[in-house]
Amino acid sequence: MAMNLRLRDDQTEALKLRAEEEGVSMHSILLRAVDDYLARTAHQTLVRKAAKEQTAKWAELLERLK
Repeated sequence: MAMNLRLRDDQTEALKLRAEEEGVSMHSILLRAVDDYLARTAHQTLVRKAAKEQTAKWAELLERLK
């Protein structure tokens, strides 16, 4: 799927410089950034779900420990 991405001028310049420093394309850096974001937020979602489940499971004990 194709899409357009509009960056501010300062973002474009910083991305261009980073791509040149790394010897890769701006496109590859952006793809990596998207992959990193998706992996991080997926992990955060799993952690939140587990925390809610464990809080519910141990609610009585947690209440007694207050």
